[in-house]
Amino acid sequence: MKIKSAILSLILMLPMTSWAGKTVTITVTNDENEQRQELVEIDLKTIVDKLALGEDDAFVVRNAFGQQVDYQVTYDGKLLIDVSVRPCGKAQFTVSKGVPEPMKTWVKGKMYPTRKDDIAWENDRGAYRVYGPALQRTGEKSFGMDVWTKNTPEIVVEDRYTADYDGNILKNIYHKKGQGDKWRDEDLHTSFHLDHGNGLDCYSVGSTLGCGTPALMDGNTLIYPYCYKDYEILDNGPLRFTVALTYHPAKVKKDENVVEHRIMSLDKSSNFNKITVWYEGLTKPCDFASGVVIHSEDKESVVLGSNYVHYADPTDNPAKHNFQVYVAALFPYGDVKTKMLKYDTPNKGIEGHALGILKKLENNQKYTYYAGSAWSKADVRTQREWQVRIDSFLNAIAMPLEVTIE
Repeated sequence: MKIKSAILSLILMLPMTSWAGKTVTITVTNDENEQRQELVEIDLKTIVDKLALGEDDAFVVRNAFGQQVDYQVTYDGKLLIDVSVRPCGKAQFTVSKGVPEPMKTWVKGKMYPTRKDDIAWENDRGAYRVYGPALQRTGEKSFGMDVWTKNTPEIVVEDRYTADYDGNILKNIYHKKGQGDKWRDEDLHTSFHLDHGNGLDCYSVGSTLGCGTPALMDGNTLIYPYCYKDYEILDNGPLRFTVALTYHPAKVKKDENVVEHRIMSLDKSSNFNKITVWYEGLTKPCDFASGVVIHSEDKESVVLGSNYVHYADPTDNPAKHNFQVYVAALFPYGDVKTKMLKYDTPNKGIEGHALGILKKLENNQKYTYYAGSAWSKADVRTQREWQVRIDSFLNAIAMPLEVTIE
C-alpha cells in the first residue's frame, strides 16, 4: 500500500512540475443565466508577450484540473479554446511554455480534384461543399453551398469521396460488361448519396443559393455567383476551418467587372458557418441577399424571423429518406429585411428562396452573416429544436463571453 501511495503521489506531482515556471491565466466569464459551450478567441500576441515566447517556442493550455486541452492558432492571430462555462459562472485555463500532446482533429477540409475541384469541409455536426472550376467547365449549373449530413464526431468526408470515386470506377466496368446487378450493388455500398451509417449527401442545390450562398440583386432578381475561381485554405483544424474564395458573379451592369471575395469558417460543434463577403468593382451600391432554397415539398415549414430565415428541407427524395435537413441563414448585423422570393413558375420542385436582404451594399464593404444546417437523425430532431438552436446561437453573438488574461 505504501508503494502504491508513493507511486500515486509521484504521478500527481508530474503534471505540476511539467508546467512549472511562468504561466498566463485565462478567465472566461459567462454573465448569462444559461450554459455556454463554444470556442473563444484570445489575442495570441498578448499570450506571447506575457510568456516571452520566441518564434519557435511551443506552449500548452491546461484546464482547472491541469489536463491539456486542444487549442488552435488561427491565420489572423487568434488563440482558440473550446470552453464550457456554467450559467453565471467562470472557467479558468493556464498557458505555459512547453510541447503539447497530440490534439484531436474536430474540423477539417480540402479540395478534391477527383470530384471536379469540390472544396468540402466538416466538423463534428455537419459537412459542406462548394463547387470549383472543373465543374463549371462541364456547363453544369451548381451555384449554391451544399450540405452533407453527419451523425458522428469523426472526420468522414474524405472517406466518402474515396469510396464514391472507387465505386464509380467499378460501376463503369460493370456497366461496360452489361452487369447491371453488380452496378446497382456497388452503388448501394459506395455512393455518398446514400447513408452508410454516418450520414450522406441528400441536399438538392442545383441552380440555387443552396444553404447560404451570397448573391447580389438586380431588383427582385438574384445575381448568382458560379463556381469559385481561386481558393486558399487559411485554417485547417483542429478546431476551425477557414477558406478564402474568389468568384466572378454575373455582371450587375454591362460595364461592370465585379469580383466577389468570400471568407468562410466553421468551428468545432457549431451548426453555422461564419461567412464574410465583399465585392470589388461595384460602380454604385447594390442590394445584397443570402438565404436558403425552398422546395415545393414542405414549403409550409419556412420561417421568416426578424434577423434569420430557416426551413425544414425535405431532401432530394422525401418519400424514401423520410427525414429532414434543417437549414438556416442568420443575419445578426445590419438592417436586414427577410422575405420569401418565389419563382414565377416553380422549377423542378423549387418554390424559391427565403432571403435576408441588405440594401445598398457599397463597393468593398464587408458584410458578415451565418449559414448552416442540422439533421433530424442527429443532433436536432425537430424544427422546434432547430428554432431553439438558432435562438441560442444568436443570443451568444449578442452576449459574448468575457475573456480576461492575467
